[in-house]
Amino acid sequence: MNPTLLATIAICAYLSSAVMIIRPLHQDKSRRSALACAWSAVALHVSYTALLVYQNAGFNFSFFSTASLISMIVALLLLLAILSKPVKNLGIFLFPVTALMLALDLYFPEKRRSLDIHNWQMNTHILSSIIAFSLLNIAALQAILLFIQNQQLKSHPPKRYIQSMPPLQSMESLLFQMIGAGLFFLSIALASGFIFLEDLFAQHLVHKTFLSIVAWLIFSGLLIGRNRYGWRGRTAIKWTLLGFMFLLLAYFGSKLVMEVILHR
Repeated sequence: MNPTLLATIAICAYLSSAVMIIRPLHQDKSRRSALACAWSAVALHVSYTALLVYQNAGFNFSFFSTASLISMIVALLLLLAILSKPVKNLGIFLFPVTALMLALDLYFPEKRRSLDIHNWQMNTHILSSIIAFSLLNIAALQAILLFIQNQQLKSHPPKRYIQSMPPLQSMESLLFQMIGAGLFFLSIALASGFIFLEDLFAQHLVHKTFLSIVAWLIFSGLLIGRNRYGWRGRTAIKWTLLGFMFLLLAYFGSKLVMEVILHR
């Protein structure tokens, strides 16, 4: 099977799913079609990634390949969440971004950057880091959608798309559930890094560690503020996005500078 063909079809399926979510012709039929396209896109994305791993005898941990992998995991987690939670509308933001990351990985091949993993400790650290980033990515998208919903509800009347969304209280509850799950895995990632990585403060890891700790403090503070002081609305949105920005810099800041800008 041609990896380029798999990736191209996956990109089209991601974009088609997002369009069907934005402009439903019939609610039930559109929902089923959008989800079918999204599941097909993720399946093709997984197949594309697996085929490259097989052909190259390992995963290429370059900037765009890693971004494509994480966006694929985020899309999969979102689809699993849709089975029990009303978060389908997040696909409007997520699926086009995932398509973009896959397109960049496909059309801008990079120098191979392998990563040797020899023990379960390193596996635990990397897997928990990816899951934490993916969950908090979804939380950031949820915060953006919550902001848009809050702004639109102030208009008279709000748009039909906003009226079809769950109530603000339910949206906020979902946001904090996602943050709680993401913070759990981020805690595992940080703890395993401190325990198992010998050179945690060397080889470009200092800023990653610092920024990840800052993100952990922000998300932890947000959950404490929610439970003790009832933080919600703009406060929750602002701190969620700020925490994710620190996490985004921690995960991709050095990769972007070293690999894409400096070509090292």
